[in-house]
Amino acid sequence: MSSDLLETTKYIIHLDIYAEGVIEKSDVIGAVFGQSEGLLGDNLDLRELQKTGRVGRIDVNISSKEGKSTGTVLIPSSLDKVETAILAAALETIDRIGPCMAKIKVDKISDVRAEKRKQIIDRAQKILKTMFKNEFLESDKIIDAVRQAVRIEEISEYGASRLPAGPHVKDSDAIIIVEGRSDVLNLLKYGIKNTVAVEGTNVPKDVIDLSKTKITTAFLDGDRGGELILKELLQTADID
Repeated sequence: MSSDLLETTKYIIHLDIYAEGVIEKSDVIGAVFGQSEGLLGDNLDLRELQKTGRVGRIDVNISSKEGKSTGTVLIPSSLDKVETAILAAALETIDRIGPCMAKIKVDKISDVRAEKRKQIIDRAQKILKTMFKNEFLESDKIIDAVRQAVRIEEISEYGASRLPAGPHVKDSDAIIIVEGRSDVLNLLKYGIKNTVAVEGTNVPKDVIDLSKTKITTAFLDGDRGGELILKELLQTADID
């Protein structure tokens, strides 16, 4: 079905053709106009309907094999549903095409507007899945970038060793000792701002001294490095 038919009609009449002999497109067109003439009166005369644009160009597709012909006919209609059905039924009365006995049967009448609505729905779904999805992803990237920038900006440095720390590590009554800068960032993500990182397995004096003035919790990895840091903290710092 061509796109121009979809744009100018309400319905498409689909006809199947069978002929006892070899026929051509011109034979089919002649039979459609000739045998329907006067059958339904002036209001549904096919020639007049085509002149006034209420019926579009008739599309015929015919093939022949072993002395028989089969094919299809598409007739675009701007008539209402009832008139289109009457016209389709009238075309089934055609019993001869060219010199051959023939049969024409209505395969279906498709609603072009329904097809357009389906196209709109399908396209809208694709837009939602692709274009809007990409925008959401882009927005997520922007949000993540802003959050990351805020977290980085909130990281402070503590002591002579300039250890990565949360902005509240000096003022808070309690602190959390972590291993590295990334741990400070991760906890800032969840609003925990009283952390300080030891930055290695050797616990800095700044952390040892700080632990003796505040309620101190060690939040370390469970690997070999974390175990070594915890062991040293228990020996040198005041861990609650």
